[in-house]
Amino acid sequence: MSSRLSCRRPSEADLTDDAVGYLVDLINRVYDEAESGMWRRPGTRTSRDQVRELLRDKRLILADLNGTIVGSVNVNMMDERIAEFGMLVADPDHRGLGIGSMLVKAAEEWARSMNRETMRLELLTPRSWTHPSKEFVRAWYTRLGYVPQFTEPLENTHPELVGELATECDFTGWHKPLKPTPAP
Repeated sequence: MSSRLSCRRPSEADLTDDAVGYLVDLINRVYDEAESGMWRRPGTRTSRDQVRELLRDKRLILADLNGTIVGSVNVNMMDERIAEFGMLVADPDHRGLGIGSMLVKAAEEWARSMNRETMRLELLTPRSWTHPSKEFVRAWYTRLGYVPQFTEPLENTHPELVGELATECDFTGWHKPLKPTPAP
């Protein structure tokens, strides 16, 4: 039997308590690993209410493997020129299948279809030490064509989060120009 990996927009079935809970657990589990040592409390990246709202508003793209959600990405249209993706996760049990790349590509395609010229992402990194996961994603985003545009102390951009941090962190905004989709 071959595996079928695809991206899709949320459906009504994704709004059940079990489906929302599964997605919240996946996002928090992936972020706990990817940002270990950076936060005081684990499992706080997202909540049931936030995920339910993102699903209802169809701002999540879901990666589906044979009927099971194995990843997601949140996409927001920031203004008439810029879209932003965040909360990108791939199930650790299914890494190496291209889930993250597929989700980023789907986010970029959606932004392009909404006539956005630039895709943006935000990356949080420890200020005084090197985090292996953050170094991996820096290199990965660079390979995907993203370029850092600015870096600021987190306290300047999101002062409400500083008390939750276990270490001082910086916040970097990355951009990638989106080429228009060629006409058929």
